[in-house]
Amino acid sequence: MPVIEVGRVCRKIAGREAGRACVVVKVVSSNFVEITGPKELTGVRRRRINIKHLVPLPIKLEISEGASDDKVLNSLKETDLYQDLLREKEKREKRRGKPKRK
Repeated sequence: MPVIEVGRVCRKIAGREAGRACVVVKVVSSNFVEITGPKELTGVRRRRINIKHLVPLPIKLEISEGASDDKVLNSLKETDLYQDLLREKEKREKRRGKPKRK
């Protein structure tokens, strides 16, 4: 069973989005995967990255390969992690001086 698989929730450890959560939506090769945040929730846009820049978390979502951001967001809403991600988003917006969204 591979550790990095479609639906696996991970933390980025490199780049401008380091420390943020993301979800693997497609395995491109043995070294690269396509991830998404989705951007509205975590600030991580959909992109291809090296698996060395990810730390897998024990949470796996039931999504299909190449799932849209809306489907990923709906799957995240069903987990306990969603509330934590909302709190992280509010902290980021507060630091940057952005108004709260309701």
